[in-house]
Amino acid sequence: MAKSSFWADFKAFAMKGNVIDMAIGIVIGAAFGKIITSLVNDLIMPALGGLLGAFNFTDLKVVLCQAVMNGEEVVKPAVSLNYGNFIQEVVNFLIIALSIFLVIRAFMKLRKKKEEEPAAAAPAPRPDDVVLLEEIRDLLKTEK
Repeated sequence: MAKSSFWADFKAFAMKGNVIDMAIGIVIGAAFGKIITSLVNDLIMPALGGLLGAFNFTDLKVVLCQAVMNGEEVVKPAVSLNYGNFIQEVVNFLIIALSIFLVIRAFMKLRKKKEEEPAAAAPAPRPDDVVLLEEIRDLLKTEK
């Protein structure tokens, strides 16, 4: 009996609008992340590297310990701090954050505009004859 209750609860949870919206957001976010990564890796960083001397940021590194070689064979690989990849990922993050900010900002402006439209409509003024009849009614009430 508890088993069917568990599945019923799970089904109710999974079918809520928020869960489905969240799942859609995650899928779209992953695709959006790939687009931004491509934008950074394929367009922005090569252009920036070209402006700064035709180099690839991912190649930037500080070698702490040189590789030990025995002829053509690497006995011990080099130890290095690859800060160029870190720079590329920071730029990636900043562009993603800026893009999300711009999308959310536009969404909030549209939402605010939509909320203001019904509030901006003022009620239509009552006709003069209705106002006059209400005044007469009120005067008759006070005379009794």
